[in-house]
Amino acid sequence: MFFKKPKTNMETEIAEQAKIVPYILMRYINPETGEIKIDLPSHIRKIVLVASGSSYHCARFAVDLLEKFSGIESRAIYSSEFLLKSVIPHDENTLYIFITQSGETSDTLKAVDMVKEKAGLATLCITNNENSTIWKKCDYKVACFAGVEQGIAATKSFTSQMLCLILISLKLIENVNGTEGTQKYKDSLIHLPIILEKALAKRDEIKKLAQKLKKENVIIITADGISYSLAKEAALKTKETSYKNISAAILGEFMHGHVAVLNNKSTLIYIAVDEIPSRSVDNLNKIKKDYNPYLVVIGRSSDKICPDFHINVECENEIQQMFANVLICQQLALEIALKLHRNVDHPKGLHKVVVDKNM
Repeated sequence: MFFKKPKTNMETEIAEQAKIVPYILMRYINPETGEIKIDLPSHIRKIVLVASGSSYHCARFAVDLLEKFSGIESRAIYSSEFLLKSVIPHDENTLYIFITQSGETSDTLKAVDMVKEKAGLATLCITNNENSTIWKKCDYKVACFAGVEQGIAATKSFTSQMLCLILISLKLIENVNGTEGTQKYKDSLIHLPIILEKALAKRDEIKKLAQKLKKENVIIITADGISYSLAKEAALKTKETSYKNISAAILGEFMHGHVAVLNNKSTLIYIAVDEIPSRSVDNLNKIKKDYNPYLVVIGRSSDKICPDFHINVECENEIQQMFANVLICQQLALEIALKLHRNVDHPKGLHKVVVDKNM
């Protein structure tokens, strides 16, 4: 068991994820044919994802996923930045995907209106609320079935959105090549609940790491490729719940000047879903030699580096690993905050839905 007596909504909602995942799969995968039951426009050549906060990190994750799986050019834009653009992407056969847990995020709703007014292109929303404004505005709709999320920090809605984006990616392949090329990934998704339970069982290890990190003033979370979106999400979760000033960076870019912050007493966390690239191994070893931070690896590691702390769940592929790493990072944010005696469900100054009071 993960939590014997949950004391916060965040604890409860982290634990619920292992049950939500099979429900989503049941709703969207035909048990007889294996076909993914998501309605998408045909002849998609480009995808633009628009979102804010944790939903943006899902969008950023989806960019790498969509391009890898479907070969379709994709980009992610913050909703607030999208509203400032004088020219928006309007190529023919472009699909706009808007992601918002509540379906009421003000800048995301305004972005939908902007696309409809200026471009007249197909719109799809991923939301946890089928009665929301964005559900009514968009042409295509995907419910993420996370259930009501009471905690301020997005946990179960984040993984639910991730899973919906994976299914959309696989559906795009099926629309062109049929189900044969996607079956191995769908088979691995069926095993996701077991992976999530294993990640939840890592809590004692995570508590030990949290005890160390609660004292740190400089924490940098790094990653490469598809894991960068998780590094950003992990940093956000910890900021929201513990108020620590943590930053996220692509490891290679971090070496260009940013690495100087490690001259202070610090912790460097590296998140990996695949085998760590040799260039990243070299960078991590150089950082350890030059600055000697407390080095943590979450996910797959390498025998060519020597982290001070390593936590992992063995997985079949990068999709399973991504979910395992997400739950590890969520629990780490929770435990750091609890050890600092923060109110994780009601962080000061934060609200679950960011709305425009003038609307």
